[in-house]
Amino acid sequence: MIVPLVLALVALAVAHPGYRDLMPNGYSVPNPCGADTWQAVGHYDPYHHTIAKNQFGKDFAAAAHIWTETLCKTDSDGDGKTNGEELGDPACIWNVGDRPAGSASGHPGICEPVGSAACSNQAFRCGCHGNQCVGR
Repeated sequence: MIVPLVLALVALAVAHPGYRDLMPNGYSVPNPCGADTWQAVGHYDPYHHTIAKNQFGKDFAAAAHIWTETLCKTDSDGDGKTNGEELGDPACIWNVGDRPAGSASGHPGICEPVGSAACSNQAFRCGCHGNQCVGR
């Protein structure tokens, strides 16, 4: 009984990183809180897949985890740049397996710069995790 549960949990944990293959520059999204990359792009924690998703994660899920023109043209984090601009696909022409037109310049689910007046309507702050990052 425990073995199937453990295998299911391992499969679930391993499955999420594959979402990064389904968006342009999914493996090189800048971490707005540090010098490394944000591995769990649709989540508030840069390294872990939390239950609470940022708005880009919610929008990506609503698009059935498909990089669509609508998702590309959306500004999920409300920072004035479209998801496509932040992920290096400003013309919204990227398809899975393609080389993106440019490099990722921002995080599509975290308003940047974090803590700025422009991002004051978002609860996210560097160092918060999961439900700590939502609501005010």
